[in-house]
Amino acid sequence: MQQRAKATRTAILEGAALVFDEKGYGNASLGDVTERASATKGALYFHFKSKEELALAVIDEQHLRVRTKAEALAGTGLPALELIIGMCRLFGHQLLDDAVVRAGIRLTFESSAFDGDVKGPYADWIDTMEMLLRQAQVEKDVAADINPASFARYLVASFSGVQMVSNVLTSREDVLQRIEEMWDFMMRTLKP
Repeated sequence: MQQRAKATRTAILEGAALVFDEKGYGNASLGDVTERASATKGALYFHFKSKEELALAVIDEQHLRVRTKAEALAGTGLPALELIIGMCRLFGHQLLDDAVVRAGIRLTFESSAFDGDVKGPYADWIDTMEMLLRQAQVEKDVAADINPASFARYLVASFSGVQMVSNVLTSREDVLQRIEEMWDFMMRTLKP
């Protein structure tokens, strides 16, 4: 893809993220997206054949952005349990600072409106958390009797719920505090 086409696609994705973040999938129109992205409908349809395809692309971009930050943190060599906690904190900051991340999460929760398959990011995070929990057990930071697969599912579900309730109650103003509270409770269970 040529540089100009890439720039246009990125502008459309970011414009769509702003619209989906503000209005949700059902209330967003492609006209809203082209206006926000300063793009033509022709350019939008060149890159995305439908609103559903655009929503799925925003979810993919959200996952890529969160995953990229998590991988950078993983490259620091921190112990596995610290990586897990750090990844949750980073994700919380991205929810506050990045409209693409907020929109991707909102669209994931609204996916029944467009019949999109959004299992991939969840499965990826569950697998990552399970792997890190197993490593944390080897490092003696997590109790040996914790089932890593079960706890990984619980952790991803808990994080999803914490950020969703924070969004409903405070527009995520308290999301970082709520993530810390979640970890206060979880550490009581995980300690060896």
